[in-house]
Amino acid sequence: MAQGFCALATCLVLAGSAALAQVSSYGDKQMGDPASDHLPTVLNKVSIVQRLNTRIPLNGEFRDESGKAVRIGDYLGKRPAILALVYYNCPTLCSEELDGLTGALEMVKFRPGNDFDVIVVSIDPSETPQIAAKKKVFYLKRYGHPETANGWHFLTGEQPAINALATATGFGYVRVPGPDGKMTQFAHASAIQLLTPDGRLSQYYLGVEYSPKDLRIGLVEASEGKIGSPVDAILTYCYRYDPMLNRHSLVVARVVQLGCVLTMFCLGGYMVVMFRRDLKQKKAMPLPNWKNVIG
Repeated sequence: MAQGFCALATCLVLAGSAALAQVSSYGDKQMGDPASDHLPTVLNKVSIVQRLNTRIPLNGEFRDESGKAVRIGDYLGKRPAILALVYYNCPTLCSEELDGLTGALEMVKFRPGNDFDVIVVSIDPSETPQIAAKKKVFYLKRYGHPETANGWHFLTGEQPAINALATATGFGYVRVPGPDGKMTQFAHASAIQLLTPDGRLSQYYLGVEYSPKDLRIGLVEASEGKIGSPVDAILTYCYRYDPMLNRHSLVVARVVQLGCVLTMFCLGGYMVVMFRRDLKQKKAMPLPNWKNVIG
């Protein structure tokens, strides 16, 4: 539970504007208000607009995990980069996104710092380089290649630089209250972007799990300055819900129930078909001539 509280952050997977599924923390899927089946109003302002071939602002001022003043352009020019907009104190989705990215990169033969860079930028202006440094240590250890440390960049910055980068990448997000009622959390979608060496958006990957093959091909194309095609708009949203009312959690139960019903139906149908086929085969078999068998 985030901050030792019972409040939870919930991930909601939607295709287009239709609510398909929602994921909350382990053990917290409970029935809620039927009215919560609909898309929460707060998510109307959250989106990923795929602005392919758009050059991101290269001169925006940020701080790296050591506190050094840097610009996004400092990491570009020679090789492509993977860009991820998150916030480090996110209770659920951002960690899932970085976990998915790290896991995929483990299966890609290219290495950060040599073939590409990983640029992670916090959308929360209150977060510090110290927080960013802890995240870098965690994910570098998880990646298992400490020699690539110079290819991982965890940045923090002020609101103007964050807004400019978010606008250029089409990353829509809104601030929402945390468990204590203070506006310390963010509703946002999950996506990573590939950047060409000159800072143009080459490809988007949505969600929290990424194909190593797609990443490898995308990095090759981005390194050559090629621009990919828009991907299907299946978004993963992160937002906090009221744990006392269990808002939006009914979607979880219904999706799980529907999945179970469909699974049982498919298995039952398969068993019936196989049973009937075996029965027909037995009926079609000729009876043995026992006289011939006995001799």
